[in-house]
Amino acid sequence: MNDAACQSVQKTKILHIGKFFPPVAGGIEYFLGDLLPALHKIDVNAATLVHAHAADETDDPQQHPWAVWRAPCYGNLLYTPISPSFPVRLSRIIRDFKPDLLHFHVPNVSAFWALTLPAAKRIPWVIHWHADVVASRIDRRMQLAYRFYRPFEQMLLSRSSTVIATSPPYLQTSSALEPWQDKSRVIPLGLDPARLEDPDDNLISWADRMWGDTKFRILTVGRLTYYKGHEVLIKAMQKLEDSRLLIIGEGEKRAGLEKQISSLGLADSVLLPGSQPEKKLNALLATCDCFCLPSVERTEAFGLVLLEAMRFGKPLVVSDIPGSGTGWVVRHEENGLLVRPGDTADLALALSEVKNNPEKRNQMSRTGLERFRENFHIDSVAARVKDVYYSVLSKENGMK
Repeated sequence: MNDAACQSVQKTKILHIGKFFPPVAGGIEYFLGDLLPALHKIDVNAATLVHAHAADETDDPQQHPWAVWRAPCYGNLLYTPISPSFPVRLSRIIRDFKPDLLHFHVPNVSAFWALTLPAAKRIPWVIHWHADVVASRIDRRMQLAYRFYRPFEQMLLSRSSTVIATSPPYLQTSSALEPWQDKSRVIPLGLDPARLEDPDDNLISWADRMWGDTKFRILTVGRLTYYKGHEVLIKAMQKLEDSRLLIIGEGEKRAGLEKQISSLGLADSVLLPGSQPEKKLNALLATCDCFCLPSVERTEAFGLVLLEAMRFGKPLVVSDIPGSGTGWVVRHEENGLLVRPGDTADLALALSEVKNNPEKRNQMSRTGLERFRENFHIDSVAARVKDVYYSVLSKENGMK
């Protein structure tokens, strides 16, 4: 990029439209929370509009060098925030902030409001495609919901200048993106390793107490929801001796998982500590022997938490979901092991292999840390996103 081009991007204002923002936990939320400051470091003036986590949550534009606006939210319906004031907020922010480009992070039903706003339609759009709305075989409600969602999704894609997919497998297998391959490009998710602080001695001691007196420590982190595959992982624990599994997160499946753990007699080896503050979560990541992501559906599009585990140099055991990015982030026998989704025996075998082969475990740890540094650091990801902005705006300016 030449000096004149860089100068034009430096003056660019980008408004990100997301679902939520930290401290709300979630892969897309943490990615957006790391991306905005990384963009500011390279002179992109980025701000974001998201939903508030609660109706009474307020904006705090002065908390960061970048603005975070939150539209009041009154609960969720089918994983969708209910926020009637979102279009009003979006229209007002476009008027006041005067962005040169809108960057949508989807799936997010509130993004569809842009299709109705003249001010939004006057500026170019970039769509960050984090996941398809999968017609789930587990949660049948999603199949019906997607029939109503798809026409608006396709209008949003049609109106966009560029679509960013997070992995080659997801782009290649997404039926929603199939008509838009010519304007799509792959940029993986990334994270800022400095955000994941190394735990101090007190936090390490706390984590050691959580693990107890066991030889093999398995960690998984994620919402207790239908596609995460926690039931499969719990069954696999029946075949692992002298091991403990911590399942970090909350969600609608908690009661069912508690019942399963009790019925299988695994109360001492499988714990559900709930959601944890970031510092304690980092301590668990730093002290586990293996990180497992047992998801069973393509709704698990990438798995940002895998990058968090790689940042701490942990070997990974992950479901190789067809069409998902999980099997692209993890290279089999290099930085982890891939298993068949929903296959308890295959999962137990892979975990046993990691447990019983410390030399291989250490090699996968080193490879994972190297792969993270080379491919998933937020600074390199932000630079590639900035290039997308420059490309889109150059074309727009050339048409005027």
